[in-house]
Amino acid sequence: MPPRFVNVDNLRKRFDNEGMPDFLLLIFIILILVAALIFLFFFTFGKSDKEKKSGKAKKKDKSALFKEANRRLSQNPKDPDALMILADLQFSDNDFEKAAKTYGILATLTATNPNLDEFTINLRYGLSMIRLGQNDEAYKSLLIAKALKPEGFEVNFNLGQLDFLRRNYEKAAAALKVAHASAKDHPGTIKYLGQSLFKLKSYKEAGVLLKRAIDLEPNDKETFFYLAQTYFELGQSENAVKIFMHLRPDPEIGPQASLFAGTIHFNARQYQAAIEDLELGLKHEKVPEDIFLEMKYRLAAAYTQAQNMDAALRQFRDIRTVNPGYKDTAEQIRRLSEFHSNKNLQIYMMAPTSEFVSLCRNLTSTFFPKAAVKIVDVTVNKNEYADITCEISTTKWEDVIMFRFIRTSSPVGELFLRDMQTRLKDVHAGRGFCVTAGSFTQTAKQFVEARLIDLVEKDALLKAMSSL
Repeated sequence: MPPRFVNVDNLRKRFDNEGMPDFLLLIFIILILVAALIFLFFFTFGKSDKEKKSGKAKKKDKSALFKEANRRLSQNPKDPDALMILADLQFSDNDFEKAAKTYGILATLTATNPNLDEFTINLRYGLSMIRLGQNDEAYKSLLIAKALKPEGFEVNFNLGQLDFLRRNYEKAAAALKVAHASAKDHPGTIKYLGQSLFKLKSYKEAGVLLKRAIDLEPNDKETFFYLAQTYFELGQSENAVKIFMHLRPDPEIGPQASLFAGTIHFNARQYQAAIEDLELGLKHEKVPEDIFLEMKYRLAAAYTQAQNMDAALRQFRDIRTVNPGYKDTAEQIRRLSEFHSNKNLQIYMMAPTSEFVSLCRNLTSTFFPKAAVKIVDVTVNKNEYADITCEISTTKWEDVIMFRFIRTSSPVGELFLRDMQTRLKDVHAGRGFCVTAGSFTQTAKQFVEARLIDLVEKDALLKAMSSL
């Protein structure tokens, strides 16, 4: 305990009252101060000196143990006690290469020497091999250790981690659950158990563990990425996209995070946000080819939906340069090139619903150029097609005619026309025109042979558009 310092003024008054001379008072004060300083010096530095001496003693003890173990091994290279002392010292010094070699020798002696600690030998041999990057050899040794002590934390955690890396997610989860039961707050166990459960599609359990892992290690971006994917799988897109957007600048995870963020925004029809995500992802220096191609493909789709055909074509042509056979890139280039040269076809296939309907209203007049056309009803079905019912009047006849404009370039089948036949009866139309930017199947053509439905395929549609 440090000394309590003397109040010099009080001391002076006391001595004055008693009549002590000033020079004696001064000497007395100096002696007290010197004593206090000596006490403080020993109090402050005495403990560290003892610790230094203790550390030197430990180093001396370790050195002595090394010498003794090596002396005994020079006489008997398979002395189990000397090998065990040497292996433990090497392991504690993080000299894993030498430790692995020594524990390896001990492992071969366990069969004939029951006094050896077989569990510790196999466990530490396995841990040393992990540090040396020899996971297959480590795995074998840890399995032996687990057979000896199935509930051990270290052996289950490391086996679980190795099984995760080997993509044996069921085994990884089983081992990590045992480890988790022994150490509830161990960050590595929680992290790999959460990731294993994600791989096994146990998303709710995974989400709880991954959030806990982030609480313990807030800077672990890999765990953040897994948590975002978990939210995505659980349908919690808002939570997922926030994390993905936060991870976009990361040099390792950034490209994948950008791809996920762009996909979520694209699915929500937020095309400009998707374009921003994907362009940011493509700016990274090291992007795996499969992710690069997929980002380019989805960026082209986003530009297409945003009606920027030039930018969309650039992306598809970049894909063709890297991998000409990637998905339907060749067909997309042909299709977009056609849209680029025909504004009306682009509107018909890709514009917002209001522009599409406006174009269809204009197209109805092209089928009867000299007739009076009065539109009486417009019905749009999920932006897939529009039904426009008209009253047509000519000098010779009047009738109600329904037009169905389908937004597809794929072949239209019979079932679609059966639905249209029902719709014709509902609106009391005497005749119908089914219009598509693609073609009709053979069964569809056979269906309308005895019915008052005319089929208008792509060539005829383009001709009608050119007359507008």
